[in-house]
Amino acid sequence: MNEPVHTNSLINESSPYLLQHAHNPVNWVSWSPAVFERAKEENKLVLISIGYSACHWCHVMEHESFEDAVVAEVMNRNFICVKIDREEHPHVDSLYMTAVQLMQKQGGWPLNCFTLPDGRPVYGGTYFPKTAWIDILNSLAELYKNEPAKVLDYGQRITEVIRSNDVPQSDAKAPAFYSGMLSGQVDHWTAAFDHVNGGPNRAPKFPLPTNYRFLLHYGHLMRRPLILDHVHLTRRKMDEGGIYDQIGGGFARYSVDELWKVPHFEKMLYDNAQLVSLYCEAFRQSGDRLYKKVAEETLEFIANELTNPAGGFYAALDADSEGVEGKYYVWTAADLKKLLDDKEFSVVENHFNINKKGYWEHDNYILLRSGETNEAESLGLSESQFESTLSSAKKKLLDERAKRVKPALDDKILLSWNALAIKAYADAARTFGKPEYLEIAVNAMTFIEQQFTTPDGGVYHTHKNGVSRITGLLEDYALLIDAYLALYQGNFEESNLEKARKLTAFVIENFSDEEGIFFLFNHKDDDELIARKKEISDNVIPSGNSLMAENLFTLGNYYYHREWTERSAAMLQSVWPLASGYLPGYSNWASLALKLTEPFHEVAITGKDAADWAQMEAFTQYHPNALFAVSRGDSELPMLKGKYSGQQTQAHVCHNKFCEKPFTSFEELREGLK
Repeated sequence: MNEPVHTNSLINESSPYLLQHAHNPVNWVSWSPAVFERAKEENKLVLISIGYSACHWCHVMEHESFEDAVVAEVMNRNFICVKIDREEHPHVDSLYMTAVQLMQKQGGWPLNCFTLPDGRPVYGGTYFPKTAWIDILNSLAELYKNEPAKVLDYGQRITEVIRSNDVPQSDAKAPAFYSGMLSGQVDHWTAAFDHVNGGPNRAPKFPLPTNYRFLLHYGHLMRRPLILDHVHLTRRKMDEGGIYDQIGGGFARYSVDELWKVPHFEKMLYDNAQLVSLYCEAFRQSGDRLYKKVAEETLEFIANELTNPAGGFYAALDADSEGVEGKYYVWTAADLKKLLDDKEFSVVENHFNINKKGYWEHDNYILLRSGETNEAESLGLSESQFESTLSSAKKKLLDERAKRVKPALDDKILLSWNALAIKAYADAARTFGKPEYLEIAVNAMTFIEQQFTTPDGGVYHTHKNGVSRITGLLEDYALLIDAYLALYQGNFEESNLEKARKLTAFVIENFSDEEGIFFLFNHKDDDELIARKKEISDNVIPSGNSLMAENLFTLGNYYYHREWTERSAAMLQSVWPLASGYLPGYSNWASLALKLTEPFHEVAITGKDAADWAQMEAFTQYHPNALFAVSRGDSELPMLKGKYSGQQTQAHVCHNKFCEKPFTSFEELREGLK
């Protein structure tokens, strides 16, 4: 193999994304405060270029521009060039994404933002073709050289907008929460439903688990069958489509079309973990066995492709292999005919749409499930013959695919995404009654506790090659707390609640904003950027603040900690003017609103059969507005304290700290929770 012509300082990094750029002729440096000190000394603008390893258009721009020596010479001469893995530094990404969205009214990755030597943004965008990129580089360099005052003025004005672009503080005049207050916003949301293919009535289509979790809660609690029908239609169309890997399990990041057919082929841990949890909820709400199948296949994908031998979970699989997007996943009809016997091909051709519907490009087909209910009959087969033939064909396809060059693996281990995966396994364990899933979740949490804990009781953000680094961000803590709560629901070990409580206290101490209502994106002692961000709106992953508001509500109820439940309500009240204007962007806040506006049950079960009662009721029925606590004996947990009789299993169902007479049979409990 030929030695690389160029090597820059990224060769010393561990991020797969940064290492991809280590042999660019661009003199990339990694993110650090020293970048701006150097920029001030050299009086140069800074280019902050942000992406991630599975990003297709990041690869395209690298090949077109960053690997080009002529382009690199212009970049090196005029700019300090910083390359950032957005998954390592999401707080930096959030700040400069806000800047680019203000400038261009849109954003995405690759994200390229030019700043003054002190970090104030002056220009930015996403992907630029090579010619346009060279023009921008030269124009900005000339403008800063000849008219620096104009550039400084614009940078200051953008920075002021970013700093003022924050959430409103608590308003004593804001209306009190009341039952049914979400109906108008939900009705407005339904106008954007695609009633044929599910999801929104536009493309591209993202799974957005947080949105569908809220809609599932809302449709169930408010008895809105049309909302529930949309949720189930969307889930069905998704797992029938090309966005779902029909033979290997797991979901791609999004579909470029309205049919969920053509995916952007990258597979992210955070999508798949959250979708497993959502499919568990959808199974409990509907009883549809297909949800169980998809959830278990997705967990199998995580186990096979994204699991570290020590117990943690890797970040992502690339969209590309051999430089071609989707090459690993698609098939030609000729390949299938060569690989399968006639009977198998007939089943695959029908089941996976090797026809006009499944055709993509260059003679390739994307496997789509037909969704037919009488496939076996239409092929002249019994159900057992059809299933055995399909199983045989899928195994051949998987074995053949394993011989292909795999998409690159991003093998860094992110705490926040691992917490989502732990929750997914815990949710699946209790939903499907599979203790082996709970064992995986517990082992992964042990790995996190051993590798990510800091000496002061905090956590790191990322881990690779035995080294943990980068101070934990709000989303790391918020999602880790949520994972401990999910583990408690899986094994009812109170140590999980106590760990969640301690982490919450740490967050309150080290992430609270000056007003003491919301939480900052990063630790108060971190190097300060040009603005201290507070992540409020929900995206593919809920915002750190909405997650913490939920955590405060849940732990406040377990521990009868009124200050925490009141802070949770104050956060929601403060953000509500924004949330009520666009509910899809604040759907996790809306799920919390349902807990505050609709009947909410605290269910404390004690006695020798307490865990069995909880398993039968909490996870065979659907109770989005109920909190379960379980003890086989005496407990000091405030929600359980004084409720153990020592005689028999019983359940206390409480509303707003008022408890009904204990139920002494499981049938009474089930009836009482209807």
